[in-house]
Amino acid sequence: MFTVTRSIAARGFSRIAERRIPLVMAASVHTLPSLPYAYDALEPYISQEIMTLHHTKHHQAYVNGLNAAEEKYAKTSDVRERIALQSALKFNGGGHVNHSLFWKNLAPEGPTNQPKGALKEALEKDFGSIESFKKTMNGITAAVQGSGWGWLGYNTALKKLEIVTTPNQDPLISHIPIIGIDIWEHAFYLQYKNVKPDYLNAIWKVINFEEAEKRFQAIDK
Repeated sequence: MFTVTRSIAARGFSRIAERRIPLVMAASVHTLPSLPYAYDALEPYISQEIMTLHHTKHHQAYVNGLNAAEEKYAKTSDVRERIALQSALKFNGGGHVNHSLFWKNLAPEGPTNQPKGALKEALEKDFGSIESFKKTMNGITAAVQGSGWGWLGYNTALKKLEIVTTPNQDPLISHIPIIGIDIWEHAFYLQYKNVKPDYLNAIWKVINFEEAEKRFQAIDK
């Protein structure tokens, strides 16, 4: 009786495992998120041409690259091959994560472009004033060598806002991201050429502080 029961249980477990394995091994399909505004909505600070190329070409390329890397990862059990895919997963996955946050980080010029509430108070506490915060973040972000991102992030250990940078498309892991600024040339070169400070000064006109406030409020402090 025990042998029969064990055999039946084994067959049952095998069928469950067979059903589950494809779910575990299947690569998820990532898609390009829609923008919450029109491509020309951020003009004159970010041109329609930049927004169109940035979203439909550059971000789409990261989505495609991430899907391709995850598909290859799911098809192999070879440890060396999976290790070799880590760079593509990090670069394209980070590009997708960063840009998905970045689009929500922006909004047409209007009331949402001014900090309010708890975030405003925290910025004034940690940086002295809003203008001091912007100046500091612009300086640190402009100093990124090559390509990367400037971030306003929340340090959960110190319980304060800090400005940090990440290279290439590395996502922000050390802090909870509140505001991210893309300092890759594709984000500004067609309009601002190599003058990073002009781009950084202009982008504050379309930073969505309402979205930043939501992210800040969601943190368990």
